[in-house]
Amino acid sequence: MADIEDAAARLSGVCVRTPLVPFPLTDPPLLVKAESLQPIGAFKLRGAYNAIARVPEADRARGVVAHSSGNHAQAVAHTARRFGIPVVLVVPHTTPEVKVDACRRLGAEIVYVEPTMEARVETAERLAEAHGFVQIPPFDHPDVIAGQGTVGLEIVQDLPGVEVVLVPIGGGGLISGVAAAVKGLRPDARVIGVEPELAADARASLRAGRRVEWPVEQTGLTIADALRVPRVGALTFAHIREYVDDVVVVSDDEIRRAMRHLARDVRLIAEPGGAVATAAYLYRRDALPPASSYVSVLSGGNVAPALFSEVLA
Repeated sequence: MADIEDAAARLSGVCVRTPLVPFPLTDPPLLVKAESLQPIGAFKLRGAYNAIARVPEADRARGVVAHSSGNHAQAVAHTARRFGIPVVLVVPHTTPEVKVDACRRLGAEIVYVEPTMEARVETAERLAEAHGFVQIPPFDHPDVIAGQGTVGLEIVQDLPGVEVVLVPIGGGGLISGVAAAVKGLRPDARVIGVEPELAADARASLRAGRRVEWPVEQTGLTIADALRVPRVGALTFAHIREYVDDVVVVSDDEIRRAMRHLARDVRLIAEPGGAVATAAYLYRRDALPPASSYVSVLSGGNVAPALFSEVLA
């Protein structure tokens, strides 16, 4: 909790304290934590800024490198621009162009790789060694997790009686931080992870008691591009085992429907990965613990215009 509270102080004036937006006509009530309203359109700014800000100034001045499927890349680029330092981003060639374009506008250099974690990590490590860049991992790092934990801190501060929090899972950084914060402040609250059924490695890992990796050919099928990570991190899995009560899955069709409802009923834009937690409330209630109210984290809103138009139609 001390790390998360320190991160919250560090992020003051950098990140938006996002609201809990009521989802109309839901029973029991659903409140949506709208992280799509962050300056880069996703929660990732919290962890990236916290991690980069904690790097010694002399090291930070040489520049940073990060690998990412999109939103972490934008967060690192945004932060690097604030600090006035070089930034190189390693992204899969399958990353939506809307996210890559945003990184370029922020002044980042882009390096494309194959859509595997091995290719991403190896390339980022090689660039760091060759140029002296500091690596900023997308999820499996204590400063990143502490930054993401400020989402959970705000939820409990704004809703002290919170009962169930639904959180998307990709690499596990967001749910690790949120769960640590929520359980630290309200131990009897339930934290439920949500992921696409086409990329359900976190649920498989939790049930197996060890990290389970899904093939890229499988995870690449889901519409939720931000959640295609084939395996959660070692540190994030430790948090998931300790603090997360369960992981449920939703279908791609349910994700699309949730995106449509969030846009039409709540006036919030959600990318596919950002809509999974709300989809679990809307369509998988039987898999959730009973409660008098729920909170779903809308983790991001960086969706390609063509896809969003298709979903709305």
